[in-house]
Amino acid sequence: MINGASGGVGTLAVPIAKTLGAQVTGVCSTRNLEMVRSFGADWVIDYTQEDFTQNVERYDLIYDAVGKRSYSDCQRVLAPAGIYVTTEFSPGLAIKGKWISLTGSQKMIPMPPVKPKPEIKELFEQLLTTGMLKPTIDSCYPLSEIREAFRYYGKGHVQGRIVITV
Repeated sequence: MINGASGGVGTLAVPIAKTLGAQVTGVCSTRNLEMVRSFGADWVIDYTQEDFTQNVERYDLIYDAVGKRSYSDCQRVLAPAGIYVTTEFSPGLAIKGKWISLTGSQKMIPMPPVKPKPEIKELFEQLLTTGMLKPTIDSCYPLSEIREAFRYYGKGHVQGRIVITV
């Protein structure tokens, strides 16, 4: 399950997960349902209509690409040996993740910002070159309008990536 499936990270996470053979549930807003389906999501949940944390479905992996739902929010819908991954990171979350992973069957992984390993970089290049992964560009702004680009990004409804041209 990918929360934020229509954002900059989610639009890449969905097709990568499909390429790796996963069945994918994408969570996004109403206006993005068809877009997320077009990336290969098997199911989509409209978060404006339904709270996925209240469903009966259990997920082996929950990837919160937008950092909007905590492990505590998602724990009930995470499979007994499931993994919760978030793009949020802080030293406190890292300690909490270690504690959860050491004391129970579920795992919590806050992702620190790091340079990707060479094999991950190679996988991205392969997926891009073969056309299996196509970045989604929401909009382009000239460098002189970078403030407007950040304002737009801050509204939280970007579909894919924003490009700044220099």
